[in-house]
Amino acid sequence: MQRSQARLGTGIGWRPEIAEAVEAMSGIDWVEAVAENLCPGHLPDSLLRLRERGVTVVPHGVSLGLGGADRPDEGRLTALAERAQALGSPLVTEHIAYVRAGGALTATQPLEAGHLLPVPRTRDALDVLCENVRIAQDALPVPLAVENIAALVAWPGEEMTEGQFLYDLVERTGVRLLIDVANLHTNHVNRGEDPAAALAELPVEAIAYVHVAGGFERDGVWHDSHAHPVPEPVLAILADLASRVSPPGVLLERDENFPEPAELERELDAIRMTVKTSGEPAGDTGAGRREVPPASAAARQRTAVAQAALLSALVAGTPAPEGFDHARLKVQSHALAAKRADVVAKVAPELPDLLGAGYRAAFLAYARTRPMTGGYRHDALGFAEHLLLAGLPADPDARRRLSDWWLERSGPAPLSRRPAARLLQATRRVLARR
Repeated sequence: MQRSQARLGTGIGWRPEIAEAVEAMSGIDWVEAVAENLCPGHLPDSLLRLRERGVTVVPHGVSLGLGGADRPDEGRLTALAERAQALGSPLVTEHIAYVRAGGALTATQPLEAGHLLPVPRTRDALDVLCENVRIAQDALPVPLAVENIAALVAWPGEEMTEGQFLYDLVERTGVRLLIDVANLHTNHVNRGEDPAAALAELPVEAIAYVHVAGGFERDGVWHDSHAHPVPEPVLAILADLASRVSPPGVLLERDENFPEPAELERELDAIRMTVKTSGEPAGDTGAGRREVPPASAAARQRTAVAQAALLSALVAGTPAPEGFDHARLKVQSHALAAKRADVVAKVAPELPDLLGAGYRAAFLAYARTRPMTGGYRHDALGFAEHLLLAGLPADPDARRRLSDWWLERSGPAPLSRRPAARLLQATRRVLARR
């Protein structure tokens, strides 16, 4: 049987931009930090101070791709485990999503989405997900909880509702759930799915905690931005969930466009007021982990082909797979490219500084013909190399500075201080990539 859920209380997503404000907040029981942004040996001082005060820190992974056709990468699992141990966390969390496709299973170019994409709610995809979750559970030192995601597109020919899919996942693996009520609202607007029906089908006693976040609607599409205030419909779904079970923890997510600390405090107060506190805390789920048979090679193959076809249509301009809404695919494709531009600007701020107002248009033009095949830092280097090969930027001084930036980051070994040697290294690297 699974152990009782840890009582977390009310928390907020920790981000460097609001670290000082979070430390100053009263009534914060715990925080969640993006796992990939943390280095176990060099944790941010703010998180260390919160830990010393007894504030729980939970690492939240975004790149494992548990819903992907491939088995989870051992290196990524090890990194997630190290962060849980460094933070003394009671659990770790990830997403029911795929983030990359292609490669050996499909004999096609590996592609990265740079974003969380929905898995089809089919028996094949469930078999693959269950085995991947089991592999992750075995590799992690603490319990795992997985999150439902928001989606702009729906897979044709799905065999289960979201609630049924999650129920079977919990029954077969004993995994805990991180339920994002903002994502339930997103899927209500974008896919016509009833949040109340989903909650009615969920094993709510398996919930580890709940996410609450804001977004915005444009042209009939809800964008889960994490950059806007929490709307009333999301709080209404939270109230519905809390009427069914006392959630062990509730957390406010905000990733950008941060308001004044007082506004964040008001949102946290609204969340506290919404959650009904009567009743006993969630206890044993009653769902022990069963032996999960390996997903068949055929199930992985079918899942791989389907996921690669969708991702290729979104990032590489290949024809849309049959049955998908072409207009929604176009919206999702534009959103993925925009996110690439935004994240590259954050991981390599020198690029928008060098290119100025022309950065975004230049990057989006690059992204249209060059899908992401590695991480965002690799993407930034590829973009810079693309510009240099095209003789850009036009300003010689900006081009020289961009060349210096690329040279300092693209090689595995320190660069020679001799200009001739640096030029030779750069030339070899450029020729090797052609």
